[in-house]
Amino acid sequence: VIIILPPFFYIRTILSIMNQPVNQRFLALDVLRGMTIFFMIIVNTPGSWDTTWAPLKHAAWHGFTPTDLVFPTFMFVVGNALSFVEKKWNGLSDGKVLWIITKRTLIIFLLGYLMYWFPFVHWNEAGELVANPIANTRIMGVLQRIALGYFFGALMIRYLKAATAVRLSVVLLLLYWLILLLFGDKADPFNMLTNAGNRFDLWLLGESHLYHGEGVAFDPEGVLSTMPSIANVVFGYAVGKFIAEKGKSWEGLTKLLLTGFALVSLALLWHLVFPINKKLWTGSFVLLTVGIDCVLLAALSYVTDFLGRTKWTYFFEVFGKNPLFIYLLSEIAAILLWFIPIGEKRTPLYAWLYEHIFRHAGAYLGSFMFALVVVMFCWLVGWIMDKKKIYVRV
Repeated sequence: VIIILPPFFYIRTILSIMNQPVNQRFLALDVLRGMTIFFMIIVNTPGSWDTTWAPLKHAAWHGFTPTDLVFPTFMFVVGNALSFVEKKWNGLSDGKVLWIITKRTLIIFLLGYLMYWFPFVHWNEAGELVANPIANTRIMGVLQRIALGYFFGALMIRYLKAATAVRLSVVLLLLYWLILLLFGDKADPFNMLTNAGNRFDLWLLGESHLYHGEGVAFDPEGVLSTMPSIANVVFGYAVGKFIAEKGKSWEGLTKLLLTGFALVSLALLWHLVFPINKKLWTGSFVLLTVGIDCVLLAALSYVTDFLGRTKWTYFFEVFGKNPLFIYLLSEIAAILLWFIPIGEKRTPLYAWLYEHIFRHAGAYLGSFMFALVVVMFCWLVGWIMDKKKIYVRV
């Protein structure tokens, strides 16, 4: 009982701030979005995965690293954005809003799918280009989860009362926990291969359409584990509405901090029976990441709004102004670097650059410097786009 009741108790803090009018942009939100893209690129493009510092790696299974915060924060800021978009929807019909939500979902999902299929060909052992079979293309993924989280979160926000959307998100977290307990391996319901989510993915999508980066068919962005990620979007929406109204006051800052600490404490308590696990996207993981995001927003707000120190923020704002485009640019650039062969051994250009240039700085430092170069290249493109007032919107 002590594990199940607290979500409803602490969520009242979020419910109490849902009905505030949104009337201004909030710099801390824009900076957080940019920081998320920045760190997402850093962790996704090391020179070598074998020589990456531990904080820049995901937890092997149960547990948490700073890297595990990046993706859920992206979901969180998607919800933040909905708190501002909602105002624009107020004068539109339900049919028009539904079309906007559906179109955006399909575009983002398709972009994610095509990114995994890209460049649509590969080199065989004879050095010839052959087509990548669609039968082996991964269906789910990062952008696909963002698309689905946005879709269901936006529908809940549009067609349900705000408080109902938050309560339903809590129900989704508890329901997901129950499904894992009932339909996974009875001895170990959170096992990577035999948990209910992976069983469902294998049945629905098939082994060839799942992620194999763990050496086995297991997708950390699977279909069933998308359910709890919807809560990150809805909670992000609730926090976005609150800070747009109260975030620049001491009262708002205090409430944001208290909410963050309460959710982190609750997550650690829930962890005792429902482990914090990014790859399963457990309920305790959702509460932990939302809580940390609240604390980060409070800290950013204090620095930018209370201390007035904003000269440093533009660097991250560049990422935040074209987040989807810059993320896709980083991924496509990395894919092309792996695709282009160099020399008689046909070493991928990505690996060649690391071994022959960056590794001279040291195995781990060189790997990190490689990622920094990639992220700065993406920033430069974003900076040029900002100067030319080019903003890619879906």
